[in-house]
Amino acid sequence: MEKARPLWANPLQFVFACISYAVGLGNVWRFPYLCQMYGGGSFLVPYIIMLIVEGMPLLYLELAVGQRMRQGSIGAFRTISPYLSGVGVASVVVSFFLSMYYNVINAWAFWYLFHSFQDPLPWSVCPLNGNRTGYDEECEKASSTQYFWYRKTLNISPSIQENGSVQWELALCLLLAWLVVYLCILRGTESTGKVVYFTASLPYCVLIIYLVRGLTLHGATNGLMYMFTPKMEQLANPKAWINGATQIFFSLGLGFGSLIAFASYNEPSSNCQKHAIIVSLINSSTSIFASIVTFSIYGFKATFNYENCLRKVSLLLTNTFDLEDGFLTASNLEQVKGYLASAYPSKYSELFPHIRNCSLESELDTAVQGTGLAFIVYTEAIKNMEVSQLWSVLYFFMLLMLGIGSMLGNTAAILTPLTDSKIISSYLPKEAISGLVCLVSCAIGMVFTTEAGNYWFDIFNDYAATLSLLLIVLVETIAVCYVYGLRRFESDLKAMTGRALSWYWKVMWAGVSPLLIVSLLIFYLSDYILTGTLKYQAWEASQGQLVTKDYPAYALAAIGLLVAASTMCIPLVALGTFVLHRLKRGDAAPVA
Repeated sequence: MEKARPLWANPLQFVFACISYAVGLGNVWRFPYLCQMYGGGSFLVPYIIMLIVEGMPLLYLELAVGQRMRQGSIGAFRTISPYLSGVGVASVVVSFFLSMYYNVINAWAFWYLFHSFQDPLPWSVCPLNGNRTGYDEECEKASSTQYFWYRKTLNISPSIQENGSVQWELALCLLLAWLVVYLCILRGTESTGKVVYFTASLPYCVLIIYLVRGLTLHGATNGLMYMFTPKMEQLANPKAWINGATQIFFSLGLGFGSLIAFASYNEPSSNCQKHAIIVSLINSSTSIFASIVTFSIYGFKATFNYENCLRKVSLLLTNTFDLEDGFLTASNLEQVKGYLASAYPSKYSELFPHIRNCSLESELDTAVQGTGLAFIVYTEAIKNMEVSQLWSVLYFFMLLMLGIGSMLGNTAAILTPLTDSKIISSYLPKEAISGLVCLVSCAIGMVFTTEAGNYWFDIFNDYAATLSLLLIVLVETIAVCYVYGLRRFESDLKAMTGRALSWYWKVMWAGVSPLLIVSLLIFYLSDYILTGTLKYQAWEASQGQLVTKDYPAYALAAIGLLVAASTMCIPLVALGTFVLHRLKRGDAAPVA
């Protein structure tokens, strides 16, 4: 059976597959946000410590399990103990949830990519209103980039209760995204192995081009100084450490079963320890590199908005008080405002509501993550660049490569256990199984293209994986160290690779990493309990901004089901196996 199992063409292909899967959108849109929130350069301290005590050991554990057991997540843990098959089932369920919503991001990227060839860019200006006497009211209250995202792309409803219709343009983009994924996974490792060279390397080419461009932008240094200036007091903030640990955990894609699936196609003698160190270091380096690019663009956007604000205030004061042109500057503005307020109190008080307080620091402090960073903040900066169409095409092409690379790993986590199953593979060829998984995921994913689709996307993004993955990896670690036995696993690795396991990996696997995961689980559970009623951000068109609303009862039920559907697999499968064993014993007893 081992000989019949397909293999990667070479070890480099496997490393590229892991990098393509691990390096995803979180590196570009979550890590810079965490840097901004938790002290800039000082956030690197908890991040790097968590990489050493949690990221690397758990990545190595998953790769070693896949390579040793030569099966997907379900088969691998069934080999350790029949009662642990539920761990693999839980991984497949979480990966299926992820595949349903994650490809919608690729659909959005396709939508923006197609619009990037227009001149001017459609999100650079507000459209005219119905009678063409001015700009659209919603767009004027928000901004042109927010309007294009919330109204033109999502056509978002005012609340999750108003589902609305499917947006056919987005639905077609989602079909295209799934077609691309299907073509990439059609031949298993044979086709995926070739595609990962592009999905892993092309984002770096775009990031390097963006870095060169970003560093030459006016105000880029303001953003970089903001990023690299450490706020050491944040090291005493427990949330900085918790977010460092969770970012490492989710960024490497632990618990989904994708890494186990990829490693199962390795030669048994491959040096998976070296691969784990390489992948985790490249993943973390990419996050830091992407942050330098992001903060140079942040700096440009913040400086542009700050100088624009200064110009508007200066023009308003110059025209109202008949000041000399060019008299007001950034250095004397506050002083002149103080003088005008005391010299012309009534006139100044009338004007005061229209005078904005311009601050570069407050512009840089505006922390945004996720889709807000990718589709609003970045597009805001791109529209003000020269040759903006070129930069827009490059940026959304990079997002697509990152998204598709992650989808390849995600679909492998679902398909490997299914194709490993003798029952399923005896009835259906690999291509048909792949097609069915893509078709079902695409059909359910259409929910996210409705007018309320973005609210459901946020529910899946926030709740489908967080607690489940922590529990899955905790049980994985306990299963290897205490059920299969750490000494037995160590001797297996030595026989397989010819290398002894160092004390560092043993200490991390047996003690430090599980304790860290337990503490993260406690934090998340207590956070959910203390939060009370769960809330979401809804788009209010009349105000042109997001407002906070309570989730309705059925949305809360859906959240509960999402969490339970994966986590309950572990005890239910164990219980089912126990009952089957008892029934078999009962049947066998009279014969004996």
